[in-house]
Amino acid sequence: MTQAKAGDTVQIHYTGTLNDGATFDSSAGRDPLEFVVGSGQIIPGLDAAIPGMTVGDKKTVQVPCADAYGDLNPDARQAIPREEIPADIPLDPGTQLQMQTPQGQVVPVTVAEVTEAEVTLDANHPLAGKDLTFDIEMVAIKAA
Repeated sequence: MTQAKAGDTVQIHYTGTLNDGATFDSSAGRDPLEFVVGSGQIIPGLDAAIPGMTVGDKKTVQVPCADAYGDLNPDARQAIPREEIPADIPLDPGTQLQMQTPQGQVVPVTVAEVTEAEVTLDANHPLAGKDLTFDIEMVAIKAA
């Protein structure tokens, strides 16, 4: 049987859960996730679990935050004076917004906190600082 190796294009079905058992993502009911092994298209901790798998193999992979979306970066939180945000922008905590850097790059942010004077926006990935668990199944391997 063909074993997946770096450079191969593979398809996996997966379910990702947090330490409390809550599912944060799954390919159930969708097409499998397709990527090139070792290319950096997916988080490193999951990518590293793929080599050696064959079609039909299933496994559970524990991915520490350092090999997923990294630690929370306190510098990625920024307080902005409330009057600088247009009145039509929803500011409920947890709301996903987009900001633009001075260089024109779009950055997704989450409303973290709202006071009378300021709105704190968080540019950390929503899964930063979290250890993740993936149940994966190898669906297809196309050798490089």
